[in-house]
Amino acid sequence: MAPDVYVAPQLPPEAMAEAARAGFRSVINNRPDHEHGPGQPTSAEIETAARAAGLEYRHLPVAGGYQSPEEIAACAALLRELPRPLLMFCRSGSRSARLYQLATAG
Repeated sequence: MAPDVYVAPQLPPEAMAEAARAGFRSVINNRPDHEHGPGQPTSAEIETAARAAGLEYRHLPVAGGYQSPEEIAACAALLRELPRPLLMFCRSGSRSARLYQLATAG
């Protein structure tokens, strides 16, 4: 990871204010809505909290086992566009870490 890009497991909406206090400026959610049932917070809920905390927010949902060339390119574009420090998350953090590696492997 770059020194200003971090990966985390699933974050609830209330974690957005803490992320902003910790100095993050942007968040990328790589988890599809309802991936593991209705107890998972939706992207809309997280986005509302992120924007209220002053964070840039993007939802780039990707599957756990495969990220397409289009998804990798979209992540690379977000990494260029969004202000840093940046926080990416998914269910465990693994998919976001892999997506970051693929998007920056050029």
